[in-house]
Amino acid sequence: MYYSGLQLPILKYSLTKKLVSTLREEYDFSQSVQNPYAKRTKKQISLNVDVDTIEYFKELSVKIGLPYQTLINAYLTDCAMRHVEPQLKWTS
Repeated sequence: MYYSGLQLPILKYSLTKKLVSTLREEYDFSQSVQNPYAKRTKKQISLNVDVDTIEYFKELSVKIGLPYQTLINAYLTDCAMRHVEPQLKWTS
């Protein structure tokens, strides 16, 4: 049985139930440990960033070999973990 266009098999309920039952017999999860990183999630936000700042991180990302969004996230995470407070100077 296939879903239109996707060519992915759709398992019938009885087959799925049998597969789950077989997996439960083969694997013992009684001593399993919860993934400590499972709660670390990301949230997509919209943020206005100066063009020069984006270009800086894009150029740096090429040198490092990481996507620039990942690099920005790593930098912000590092600042947050070290409790870095920005030094803002307003000009009049």
